[in-house]
Amino acid sequence: MASSSPALLPLTAPQTTTVTATTQSQPPIATPAFRAFISHITDTVRNGLSHRRPWSELVDRSAFSKPESLSESALRIRKNYSYFRVNYLSCLAAVLAVSLLTNPFALLLLLSLLAAWLFLYLFRPSDPPLVILGRTFSERETLGMLIVSSVVVIFLTSVGSVLISALMVGIGIVCAHGAFRVPEDLFLDEQEPAATGFLSFLTASAANTAASAATAVAARV
Repeated sequence: MASSSPALLPLTAPQTTTVTATTQSQPPIATPAFRAFISHITDTVRNGLSHRRPWSELVDRSAFSKPESLSESALRIRKNYSYFRVNYLSCLAAVLAVSLLTNPFALLLLLSLLAAWLFLYLFRPSDPPLVILGRTFSERETLGMLIVSSVVVIFLTSVGSVLISALMVGIGIVCAHGAFRVPEDLFLDEQEPAATGFLSFLTASAANTAASAATAVAARV
């Protein structure tokens, strides 16, 4: 008697269903607007430094003499600043940097304040809201905290005095050099495009910051 083998049921391979988790990842800190802002600052600083005058002209001993009057000093300062503008602003920035480096507490506070403005308000997306220690802060509360923090850091700590002292020293050095440097040997008749060098850096960076801030604020409304 032939043994009937049991019928084999067709086996189908189970379909593996891939479940994609729709997790909304937090946007990176370095948003495209922030990266564009940093790239713009780098390019404008590099372009500004390319317009500086030779430092040998700035420290030429044979070109120094005592001004005969206050009006002559003012005229020399105006002409020398027009010619050595980028060099003067570089010296001012160097004095400011040295002053901050010799006061690490003020430098840390200033960098922390700048980072707070950039990452907590200007370049932070409105969604999700800011959460600190389990508490959610609205945009107005965040802006209010940043304004109060700025006032405290600048006016109630050593940051304000360090910045003002450095600016006064830097401006004093620039004015002293401009008053004693005879500008007759300089090519002052050169017509340069308006707002070149560091002046374009200041205006363009301010405009870029304002535009980025306006875009961020408009996105929250």
